[in-house]
Amino acid sequence: MKRGRLPLTALRSFEVAGRLLSFTRAAEELFVSQAAISRQIRELEASIGRPLFERRHRAVVLTDDGAALLATLTEAFDRIDDRLSGLMAMPASRSVTISVEPTFAVLWLAPNLADFLSSNPDIDVTIESDVRLVEFRSNEAVLAIRHGSSVSAWPRTEARHLADVEMVPVIAPSLLATGTPLTQPADIQQFELLHEENRRVWADWFRHAGAPEDSCDRGPVFADGGLVIQAALRGHGVGLCDRIFADEEIAAGRLIRPFDIGLPFGAFYLVARNFKALSAPAAALAGWLLRRFQEPAPTKTILAAVQQQ
Repeated sequence: MKRGRLPLTALRSFEVAGRLLSFTRAAEELFVSQAAISRQIRELEASIGRPLFERRHRAVVLTDDGAALLATLTEAFDRIDDRLSGLMAMPASRSVTISVEPTFAVLWLAPNLADFLSSNPDIDVTIESDVRLVEFRSNEAVLAIRHGSSVSAWPRTEARHLADVEMVPVIAPSLLATGTPLTQPADIQQFELLHEENRRVWADWFRHAGAPEDSCDRGPVFADGGLVIQAALRGHGVGLCDRIFADEEIAAGRLIRPFDIGLPFGAFYLVARNFKALSAPAAALAGWLLRRFQEPAPTKTILAAVQQQ
């Protein structure tokens, strides 16, 4: 097919639909109707003479040909996007945008960001709080902090390990005083249990501690760890929290960790499309984050340390 006759609109519609595996979400990203996406993809399939999707009940799955075409298109569109972003960027810009999970943003990044800004007063940092990983396209964040089970959890990106997550029980001193002494892990169940997202993690912690999990099906469920910590601080129950977020409250005596038993629960990662391509402000922020969680190489600059990992 000659370059001048490439069906660019249809190819763009297919790339978004294939990347998201949803015609509906593709329509939302491209600000068109779902019918328009379907029509463009049908016309593309007709022009090349083979199906690109398997249409299933309430789902679409890429065929082998579709997966191969998607890989080529995504790489090509990403390279075009990178080049256009570079041409459009202000050379003197000293801003950087980072996308962070809400709990991490509220309980760690916001309280600690002053340390970075004091050393980099000319860099403007924008924090976007979102649980979804950004696509690292134009006008989006260039860095992200996400929780995951492995460094390869996010396709078409690079990730750097920040910190392992360890879930620990915490209780307010005022609530602890109202019950019988906590001599073994099972004794926690005399209090209300505070859950983050689901009740499975508390059950996992009790099993990890060698205790029965008979009462894990009760207690309120909160959308994120920050809400769990706030409820625990107010004596509403025993929270199971990421130690990274609870340590400050424990050190201040506002929360007590009744047992030195932590449940490993994945890790936090710093994610970018390409660390070597980061702007100087983004590399500075990335280097600061890595330095806060890891011992930096003493002879390397922040920028070099980030780009050579």
